[in-house]
Amino acid sequence: MSGAAAGTHDESDAAWKPKGNPWLIAVVVTIAAFMEILDTTIVNVSLPHIAGSVSASYDDATWTLTSYLVANGIVLPISGFIGRVIGRKRYFLICIAAFVVCSFLCGTATSLGQMVIYRLLQGFFGGGLQPNQQAIILDTFEPKKRGAAFGVVAIAVIFAPAIGPTLGGWLTDTYSWRWIFWINIPVGAVAFFSVLALVEDPPWVKRQKAKFIDTDWIGLGLIALGLGCLQVMMDRGEDEDWFSSRFIVTMGVLAAIGISGAIVWLLTTPKPVVDLLAFKDRNFAAGALMITGIGATLYSGAVLVPQLAQQDLGYTATLAGLILSPGAIAIVILIPFVQRLLMPRIQTRYLIAFGFLLVGTSYLYSSLIVVPTVDFATLVWTRIFQVSGLAFLFVPVSTITYSTLPRALNSDGSALYVMLRNVAGSIGISLATATVTNRVQIHQAYLAQYMTDLHEPYRLLEQTLRGSIRSFGYGMGQISELVPATILRDLQTQAAVLAYRDVFIYCAIAAFCVIPFTFIFSPTKSGGGGGGGH
Repeated sequence: MSGAAAGTHDESDAAWKPKGNPWLIAVVVTIAAFMEILDTTIVNVSLPHIAGSVSASYDDATWTLTSYLVANGIVLPISGFIGRVIGRKRYFLICIAAFVVCSFLCGTATSLGQMVIYRLLQGFFGGGLQPNQQAIILDTFEPKKRGAAFGVVAIAVIFAPAIGPTLGGWLTDTYSWRWIFWINIPVGAVAFFSVLALVEDPPWVKRQKAKFIDTDWIGLGLIALGLGCLQVMMDRGEDEDWFSSRFIVTMGVLAAIGISGAIVWLLTTPKPVVDLLAFKDRNFAAGALMITGIGATLYSGAVLVPQLAQQDLGYTATLAGLILSPGAIAIVILIPFVQRLLMPRIQTRYLIAFGFLLVGTSYLYSSLIVVPTVDFATLVWTRIFQVSGLAFLFVPVSTITYSTLPRALNSDGSALYVMLRNVAGSIGISLATATVTNRVQIHQAYLAQYMTDLHEPYRLLEQTLRGSIRSFGYGMGQISELVPATILRDLQTQAAVLAYRDVFIYCAIAAFCVIPFTFIFSPTKSGGGGGGGH
């Protein structure tokens, strides 16, 4: 390109402004992403109902979750390339429309095979929504206004997983499990026509157009192999007893081969399907590390607390889901406070360090107050405390991550960023649930040694229970059956609570370990505008 042509392009790029209102654009593209993020959690509580309707076991029905995550994970990192081939706006619209159609088909499924195929397609098209949403916002807003724009994104990313189980439970109990999919139809229609009217590709995006014939099929294949097998391993590991299963070992080996091969290939091939040079930018590399920690924290925490409530404390699915909702509301309130008052005045890396400190402290607090008699209000406040730290993390990290990234890498950077967050979430959930299972077994074995008449507290408990049960008019035979069963149930609950307390401590340690790495970021204030890197 000649110097004159380059100068013309630079001038036209600098003069370009979106025709629509930028804030309206941010809202409509976030609606589309919100719809997709919601679908990652809304299905969970309805799975038993889906299994019954399609005549499948619960274990087989979980493939509806796995298929979605696999397809979604494969598409995320290559969404930037697909956008360059067919045009970013066109690709975004295709993803919205196809996601809505697949949602309708999921709601009409009458067999497990149909459901798995429809969810696979839904995940494939849904995978293009979040990265493109983020890239559109990056190109729509100048650097100094991105913090506020990312606040809109944060509400979707944090609020959707929190309300998903509650909304899914309510729709299933009130209407039918099919409505957890059909609810996407009106939302998707609004998003589609709004994006069609408001969003446009800026000139530098149009110039990046790639040809289908240039597709890096080897890189694409390695990404599909690595991330697909990794998602299967993470999602199915608990059910298959992890590495005692040949299937999980095979998935793990293939994931390692695919991911390591993809990294080597993408760094050496001249036209990679996704450009890893984004990691050469200091702030982007640090942000990638931070979003990995945030993803693991966000998704594993959203699973642990309701799982404890539902499986061990006897809560219904809807009530367990309601534990998460106030925390999401707290985030919505805190994010504007962090954006407007703190980000312009305090170095972003200090805010991020404080956010991880708050997350770690909240998990330590959770490990102290969770007991078998914990009430609903305490669980709600525990979750509010856990997610409050995210208000100091999500927007500051997103803003500084892209502050010095060259504009040409916005699409690939967004794809990698969202991919890392989602993969970290899958790994975090799997590690947390696997650790709970392991620690439950350890605590049960430890507590069981005290279930003997030679242990005074056990003998006194047994006598007290016998007296209490006898007072209800039960005979000696029934008392002999009920007393051991009651003690065993209490032991299992105690072991479970102790296991969750252990995992909360591990989460706290992980959050504290991230804090030193926050100082890799440049010493800037995001509210001041950032570098822009254009």
